[in-house]
Amino acid sequence: MTTLLLALAAGTAVGLALGGLGGGGSVLAVPALIYLLGFAPAAATTAGLLIVVVTSLTGLLAHAREGGVRWRTGGLFAAAGIVPAAVTGALSARIPPGVLTAAFAVLAVVAAVRMIRPRPAPAERDPGDVSSGRAARAGAGLGAVTGLLGVGGGFLAVPALVTVLALPMSAAVGTSLLVITVNSAAALATRLATPVPLDWAVIAPFTAAAVLGAWDGRRLAAKISTHALQRVFGAVLLAVAVFMLVDAVT
Repeated sequence: MTTLLLALAAGTAVGLALGGLGGGGSVLAVPALIYLLGFAPAAATTAGLLIVVVTSLTGLLAHAREGGVRWRTGGLFAAAGIVPAAVTGALSARIPPGVLTAAFAVLAVVAAVRMIRPRPAPAERDPGDVSSGRAARAGAGLGAVTGLLGVGGGFLAVPALVTVLALPMSAAVGTSLLVITVNSAAALATRLATPVPLDWAVIAPFTAAAVLGAWDGRRLAAKISTHALQRVFGAVLLAVAVFMLVDAVT
């Protein structure tokens, strides 16, 4: 019963982050699976991708209904990350668990700092002025991170969509969910080709709670400022990241 309650609580937090912020949920999912639910790092990153795919798709549908998704722009950005996500997803199984945990913790610190101290939004530009090569490089880099560490990369996708592809923030959040869904699905496909023991009795309620949380997160974002939500999730994530770093080096 305790495990079920922990899975439901963690899933809700992940869903709220993805639904409300367009990212951040996966960097909470992996440490929750490792430290609260007893998953090995490889299993946790694989399960995290599965949870993020389902939850991001749910959040994507909610944003799409309100016209908050730029399908062509997001599709092109995501396409650049499919191959890197698949390649690094396959390579991740060969990385020692301690190294994988430490790398994930460093990335979580970066994500937390970005949430707590977000950069000012750049001046809006004409999307036609965006370099296709620069957009492809950004998409490929995001895909590589997604595959290697089992994160959706929304905390990187949103600022990239704003600064690289010149999307307004209102469209970047919803479009990031399209990018997360595609990249995470590509990485998950390669990981599932390598047998990893997964506890479906934990993953199923975790995912269900995350899906419900994503709908609530979308509504919460409409009532509370995005910056306030970012700071709350960023503070929680920073504490988790520091704990993971200490655990990885001791």
